[in-house]
Amino acid sequence: MRGHCILSHGFESGPDATKVTALAEAAERLGWTHERPDYTDLDAKREVSELGDVPARLQRLLALAQAAAARGPLLLAGSSLGAYVSGLVSLQVPVAGLFLMAPPVRMGEAPALDAALVPTSILHGWNDELIPAQQVVDWAHPRRARLLLVDDSHRLSAHVAASADAFAELLRSL
Repeated sequence: MRGHCILSHGFESGPDATKVTALAEAAERLGWTHERPDYTDLDAKREVSELGDVPARLQRLLALAQAAAARGPLLLAGSSLGAYVSGLVSLQVPVAGLFLMAPPVRMGEAPALDAALVPTSILHGWNDELIPAQQVVDWAHPRRARLLLVDDSHRLSAHVAASADAFAELLRSL
């Protein structure tokens, strides 16, 4: 085993979503174990916020990440809200790297996205209707993150294979 990946789906998505499934397959091919937490119960809690129970999502990922980091190298990956919680959790648990798809740099009243200064790869759509590409470029620049901007929307549905390829490239570099 080279390490372990925790792959966090986006809001109103699920652990069997196309992108996180593609990442899981890439991790397996390269000898990394993986898990895909299910946050659908928390996303449904609209009485907490329009994005569900984000603090509980953070706590769920933190508990999984702490357990995994105790066993060896850990990489956190996520899409949208999954990328947001992955970044924040990376500040509390040692991680070998981060893979962020369509990361929300700012989300209303929530704290701005922050993350550990570790090898980071980002995939984002030029036409993202929720998160302007320039915000992501500005966030990635001082971190010297690897950034792949593609002709796609927030869901990145036309770039599932590109997501898996970029993820595999990051895993191979660690």
